[in-house]
Amino acid sequence: MKLTVLGSGTSHGIPVVGCLCAVCRSEDPRDKRMRASLYVEGEGGETAVIDTGPEFRLQALRADIRRLDAVFFTHAHADHIHGLDDVRSLSVKTPLPVYGDKPTIREIRKRFSYIFKNTQRGGGKPRIIPAAVSAPLAAGGLRFTPVPVKHGALDILGWRIDEAGKTAVYLTDASAIPPASLPLIAGADILIIGALREQPHETHFNFEQALHTAAGLRLRQVFLTHICHDYTHREIEAYCRNFILERELTGITIGPAWDGLELSV
Repeated sequence: MKLTVLGSGTSHGIPVVGCLCAVCRSEDPRDKRMRASLYVEGEGGETAVIDTGPEFRLQALRADIRRLDAVFFTHAHADHIHGLDDVRSLSVKTPLPVYGDKPTIREIRKRFSYIFKNTQRGGGKPRIIPAAVSAPLAAGGLRFTPVPVKHGALDILGWRIDEAGKTAVYLTDASAIPPASLPLIAGADILIIGALREQPHETHFNFEQALHTAAGLRLRQVFLTHICHDYTHREIEAYCRNFILERELTGITIGPAWDGLELSV
């Protein structure tokens, strides 16, 4: 299984429009953070994406995405679904299954209502088959399991991905993990988890909370995503190194993800 981080930024994207902070003006390409999304490739050629943010077209071109077997959504906030129209070219031959919880699928049907109506001919529409899910499902040899988490007061989903005895877990926008979801995360080979900034936030984990969660589960590879513009990539790397040293952790790799990061599971 191969994972590609298509975007590692928060809802504004980095650089933020109109902002002149050091991170937004940084020349380090790892500080350019599109909205959060993950591309998954299976050993049998299966492909899926988790979330289609506003830059999905640009992300798909950069990652050379030529086909998709499914789209999985975490929730219906704009920074996670507003690129859905750009699956048009990937759904011409075969309708594309789209999965999420009931509120997300309901919101997609509402916000993209034109997809499901008879309209005049033009540039085309995505051909999608939305389905609300609450149980594991397969995309070829990849098995996707919804992981319920809290996003402030909202109930949203993370996703556990299994293939050939290997496991990756993708949790973005989480601010708390219910006890019942912890077994779905424990033992993962790779965890990609949202961590907005160092300062606490009402609806997102901060760095400390995300890393404390990962360390408590004794996970070995942890990458932070959905990052805002308070810190450069290098500064977050230093924060993660200090976290490891202060807690005398061994055998663990933690650090910030970046757009284009490729991981083999």
